[in-house]
Amino acid sequence: MNEPHPSPPAASKRRIPVSPPGMADPHQLFDDTSSAQSRGFGAQRGPGGLGYPAAAASPQEAFLADPVSNMAMAYGSSLAAQGKELVDKNIDRFIPVTKLKYYFAVDTMYVGKKLGLLFFPYLHQDWEVQYQQDTPVAPRFDINAPDLYIPAMAFITYILVAGLALGTQDRFSPDLLGLQASSALAWLTLEVLAILLSLYLLTVNTDLTTIDLVAFLGYKYVGMIGGVLMGLLFGKVGYYLVLGWCCVSIFVFMIRTLRLKILAEAAAQGVPVRGARNQLRMYLTMAVAAAQPLLMYWLTFHLVR
Repeated sequence: MNEPHPSPPAASKRRIPVSPPGMADPHQLFDDTSSAQSRGFGAQRGPGGLGYPAAAASPQEAFLADPVSNMAMAYGSSLAAQGKELVDKNIDRFIPVTKLKYYFAVDTMYVGKKLGLLFFPYLHQDWEVQYQQDTPVAPRFDINAPDLYIPAMAFITYILVAGLALGTQDRFSPDLLGLQASSALAWLTLEVLAILLSLYLLTVNTDLTTIDLVAFLGYKYVGMIGGVLMGLLFGKVGYYLVLGWCCVSIFVFMIRTLRLKILAEAAAQGVPVRGARNQLRMYLTMAVAAAQPLLMYWLTFHLVR
């Protein structure tokens, strides 16, 4: 006899609590914050709309965006510009940088011709300095124009040759080489000051500047280098022969150059101006030219033995 199968139990009707919107599932141990982060992440999109978060403004950009800081920077820039202009004016007052550029405007051809003129001034005829609109042309265009390149290089070379001469005689020392350089600079300074004082006392109206004097007086180092080198190669005989030639050459060079500067009035008129003042100017020119050979010997005789 078939027994009837028991009917399946009716499904229990349990009420599942429904969580209100925005709240997590009550059966969940931890809150799911990924959706919130996703919503927050997606809310901040970059300028291109690609879903990347917008980069926060840097402190520098925030500082520059401030109008007060912009005013401060503009004021600081104006102060810096005014300070630079003031420094340039003061430097140009004491160190004429613009004028110094003129004295270093040389080239290889000028240097070669000028050195030839210093060793052989007897063959040169025209000693007038060329002008263009009341301004002397650059030295590279006029062999008669003074320059500072040759005197500067000659002074440095003279110190090096002096060190070589002292080294060959086992007398080299940094102190002795420094004394040689300082004594040469001291004599050059005394020469310039003495000439400027003489020009002032004689009330000479000339376009001869201090830099011109330094240039003309610095040409004697070229002959001094030649004399010392010949002394190292051929002894005293070579030293006296070459130095004697260079002394006569620098004497002629200075006479023919300075007479157009110191005796400018007489040269402009084309006739010699007679008078006591003109004779004093001629004596001054002769004294400056005669001092060059004496200093050339004084600064080099102890280097050759």
